[in-house]
Amino acid sequence: MIIFFLIYAFIILFIFNTLTDKFCNKLEMNATKRANVFRVTNIMILILLVSSYVRVLNVMV
Repeated sequence: MIIFFLIYAFIILFIFNTLTDKFCNKLEMNATKRANVFRVTNIMILILLVSSYVRVLNVMV
């Protein structure tokens, strides 16, 4: 179960990072602002993935 969720999490993070990169390129952000946007996006997605994993574990038990 954990292997499938890790693969799923990697795919989700890859997709959101790709979309964030396209967004930053379109707005022509500088490097410091771009780093902040990536940091916030990755932290939010990581929180969502961890909470969904905990929820799945609670349903299975």
